[in-house]
Amino acid sequence: MTLAAIATVEEQGGPRVVTRTDIEQSDALDHAVRLGLVAYGVVHLLVGYTAARLALGAHAKADQQGALSTLARSPGGTIGLWVVAVGFFALVAWQGFEALLGHASDDGAALLVKRVGSGGKAVVYLVLGVSAVQKASGTSSSSSGTDSTTAKVMAAPGGQLLVGAVGLGIIAIGGYLVWRGLTEKFTKDLDGEAQVKDRRTPIVWLGKVGYAAKGVALGVVGILFTSAAVQFEPKKSGGLDQALKTLLQQPFGPALLLAVALGLGCFGLYCFAWARHLDR
Repeated sequence: MTLAAIATVEEQGGPRVVTRTDIEQSDALDHAVRLGLVAYGVVHLLVGYTAARLALGAHAKADQQGALSTLARSPGGTIGLWVVAVGFFALVAWQGFEALLGHASDDGAALLVKRVGSGGKAVVYLVLGVSAVQKASGTSSSSSGTDSTTAKVMAAPGGQLLVGAVGLGIIAIGGYLVWRGLTEKFTKDLDGEAQVKDRRTPIVWLGKVGYAAKGVALGVVGILFTSAAVQFEPKKSGGLDQALKTLLQQPFGPALLLAVALGLGCFGLYCFAWARHLDR
């Protein structure tokens, strides 16, 4: 159909072709994404809270699954989980769009890197959304654990190299998050109101501390995977929960873990500010 024909159909009240601009300027998507960022912030606050309890001697699962379980046990937890799930699926839609059609101001390698990054974020949000739905509906199944999955991968041809590559990739992502925080690159995601001095200072500090803490935590996860690959010991791999418990076992571990917990909490609060001042 030609552009002239499309225009004629629109004038006659016929179906309208949805363009990329329509999606980018959609108020519905904008509100949904803001809800998703609030949900993301809630999860990080709960992970930070659980990590702090772990540092103080409690037995807790300090990762996203543990955070969702904590939310499920709270008053109104089931409703909260459904809201969080909807928020995460909105983030999936946002980052999925960005992966397919977004970052139009870039080209070449920069465009490819950003779209791949958006695709990766969409996958992370999808996993969290599905987990929230499973918790809310009571269909969450017990996982065999990261080490069991790693063992299966290592048993395959080239599996050891693959696990090592995953570990190095996670370390790189962790380093990028630290860099993004310390250089304040995240402020590009915020609107003009967030740049006003009295608002900018607390928002920037929450973002800097939060991104740095996330980067450190992911870096430890990557080290666990890399170590497991080098030593061919799948049980040494692990997710965020094992990474934080590894920090706890280091010299001054409780203080170190409390600092990371505080940082994760800061990132959660930054997500609230990001939702308020989102610049898509």
